[in-house]
Amino acid sequence: MNANHRDGAAVIEPNDLPDPMPPRRVAAPPSPPRLGRIVFFAGLIVIAVFVAGLVPRLKERAQVRLESQELAVPTVTLVSPQPGKAGQPLALSGELKAVAETPLFARVGGYVKAWHADIGAKVQAGDVLAELDTPEISQDLAKAQADLNQADAAEALAQLTARRWKEMLQAKTVSPQEADEKAADLKLKQATVEGARATVQRLTEWVAFGKITAPFAGTVTARHLDVGQLVNTDVKEELYRLAQTDHLRAYVRVPQSYARSAITGLTVELTVPELPGRKFEAKIVRNAGAFDASSRTLLTELEVDNTKGELYAGSYAQVRLVGAQPDAVLTAPSNTLLFRPEGPVVALVTADNKVSIRKVELGRDFGLTVEFLGGVTANDHLVLNPPDSLVDGIQVKPVDAPATPPAAK
Repeated sequence: MNANHRDGAAVIEPNDLPDPMPPRRVAAPPSPPRLGRIVFFAGLIVIAVFVAGLVPRLKERAQVRLESQELAVPTVTLVSPQPGKAGQPLALSGELKAVAETPLFARVGGYVKAWHADIGAKVQAGDVLAELDTPEISQDLAKAQADLNQADAAEALAQLTARRWKEMLQAKTVSPQEADEKAADLKLKQATVEGARATVQRLTEWVAFGKITAPFAGTVTARHLDVGQLVNTDVKEELYRLAQTDHLRAYVRVPQSYARSAITGLTVELTVPELPGRKFEAKIVRNAGAFDASSRTLLTELEVDNTKGELYAGSYAQVRLVGAQPDAVLTAPSNTLLFRPEGPVVALVTADNKVSIRKVELGRDFGLTVEFLGGVTANDHLVLNPPDSLVDGIQVKPVDAPATPPAAK
């Protein structure tokens, strides 16, 4: 730079020499035409608008098609049959009886010499309850014993004679006929002895019948004799009555609907009016195995332990079958029924959601619900409020009922 003076002022002017290296310009890339860019973006906008309008229409058409298909399949509400609600335990009346009870009669006639047991007495098997005086039978026994002794003596003599005649026959001093007669006489005497012995045995037993004995252990419940009373075997007169009361039994008649639940071994409750508030356990031991045709009931025997003697045979008892339940009867809402020419039917829905029309047998009608005696099971699904247009094989859309109707009581 050179400093020059102009008009009294110093002015700095550049030198006339050129710059050593001028600045280099970089060429910019060529830009696309402006019109093509506008067309491109306009096409994108048109496509976006077309897609945005087409997709909802396609979705709407698919939704309409799906709804049409769903509307073509009827929707039905399903319910399942329910067992009827069990009521109160069944109460039956019965009469307590001794497990074993028998009247005692005399086998031989005579006068009552003594009695040893009165009513209420506990006796064991074989105990003597009373004694009868039987002089005629005693005399007959003495005579039979004498006849037996006589027959024994005759047998001994015949046996000795037969042996001797057999020896003489071997010595050929007697004839075979005579020896055979002696042998036959021995057999006759032996038969006579057996007959006399049987007579003695029979009369001995008859004399033993003069003692009235207990056939089993029990309680004397009745006595109808006294000392000096004449007992005549021609008239069947009860002398004693003996009952085994350590266990009592009761017979009840179970209705047909409860019969299958009243099984052997079932424990039930037994009460008697004279012991209010007391409950005794009894068990079902057996039943008749057949219903009474007149009452449609099953005769059932129960047994109760009475070792403490708190219960009396012959008393009235109330039996409650706590564990027995009636045969389950299915109930369902009455608006599941359809009435066709063949009778009442229901519409069932199978596992593949198809309708099956089934005929049913109705029981009691409770208004809102009805009993089904046959035709349906607890696992079936019934259509609630079925339309008359339902037929076998039609496809449906099942929906469970919001709440199960109450079972009939």
